[in-house]
Amino acid sequence: MNSRDISMAGIGEVRDDYVPASDYFSQEFAELENELLWPRVWQMACREQDIPEVGDFYTYDIVDESIIVVRTAPDEVKAFFNVCPHRGNRLTADCGHVQRFRCSFHGWQFNLDGTPNQVVDRTDWGDKLPDEDITLSPVKVGRWAGWIYINMDPDCEPFETFLGPAIAAHEPLQMDGLRYHWKKSAVVPCNWKTVLGMFNEAYHLQATHSQMLPYWDDYTASYARGRHSMFRYEDTLPPGLPSKRLGKSPEDVDIRQGLADYIKDMDKTLKTSEAVLMVDAVDRLVEEVPREAEPLEVLMKLAQFTMEDLAAKGIDGPVLTPEQIAEVGSDWHIFPNHIMISSANAVLAYRARPNGHDPDSAIWDVYSLLRYPKGKEPEVEQEWCNDLADEDAWPLVLRQDFANMAGIQKGMKSRGFKGARTNPKQEIPVSHLHRMLREFMGV
Repeated sequence: MNSRDISMAGIGEVRDDYVPASDYFSQEFAELENELLWPRVWQMACREQDIPEVGDFYTYDIVDESIIVVRTAPDEVKAFFNVCPHRGNRLTADCGHVQRFRCSFHGWQFNLDGTPNQVVDRTDWGDKLPDEDITLSPVKVGRWAGWIYINMDPDCEPFETFLGPAIAAHEPLQMDGLRYHWKKSAVVPCNWKTVLGMFNEAYHLQATHSQMLPYWDDYTASYARGRHSMFRYEDTLPPGLPSKRLGKSPEDVDIRQGLADYIKDMDKTLKTSEAVLMVDAVDRLVEEVPREAEPLEVLMKLAQFTMEDLAAKGIDGPVLTPEQIAEVGSDWHIFPNHIMISSANAVLAYRARPNGHDPDSAIWDVYSLLRYPKGKEPEVEQEWCNDLADEDAWPLVLRQDFANMAGIQKGMKSRGFKGARTNPKQEIPVSHLHRMLREFMGV
């Protein structure tokens, strides 16, 4: 039976409070994605920083396909299917720099624009091998805020239409000015949608990351934004004050110390986001701001101290209005598989991909971006570590998330589990992804 003929009608419909269990482990559903999603959807391949010079390339793999993303001119990027038109050999792996692409099998060579440069003994073909037959097959490219997206479908929707509201929400952040702080990848023991769903909601914070509750009020509201989605903290106490779940009176808590504890703890246990840039400024709160100061005054002072510290280091970031901060929120899920936790000077981002055809395995890419003084950006290497409990490779907060992955994937196959009962207030990004997947694939 062709995967196009597979009916999903008996599995159940996606609701705000329900996702069918089989979406996460069904081989049939995975094959539908392989046929109807990945070859047709815009997906983040890399950052501009990954290919800074002409001739730099990045190899993006997704299921059975492999795409070469290459800088062909200082401000021009192209992409091609990573396959030699002679006998089908892959031309590249990972990333690197070339003058021309060369096939290791028979030595055919191709220019950066995909046109053939050298065919060994080409005269053997006579007039049967025109350039257009052996030019590398192009893939569409979209560029936004420092990211490079690809789409294998020549008839796909325009890139700007695809991103839709995400562009307007993130434009004030000037994210093209961010550079890698670190980047890591791993093979994880669950479906790509399982791992993605662990990072596009904060409902799990109170159980998985309970160490944050003394300085973070954790209730969120989440929203669909076209095909994408986002969540933000609403009706909560200011950062530095404890979660209302703890039943403590905010008046009894020193928000100055709470903010200092929060930023230092995030720097230690996540090693990313704005907290990394605030550790040198946060001690001034306790030293220079009076204990009786109102929470808003303390937060404004922290913003002031941070901007002064960043300016002294030569970091010039954007100043956001309250409305812009609200629209960026805490977390955006860019359909289908890219998540960004963004702030004025930092982004923590995630990408999930199928690991071949196995619905119980995924490739998980995590990277931290920061704003640096010009000329002082660090050289950052891609790291791989499949030991998800490795304390040297993975910070505490991520290890806490990793610890749940295998149990979730196995548990969803239980006869006692009918489907995910997603929180219709805080977990809209989870259910919305599945609704949009089915809509996009037409199943």
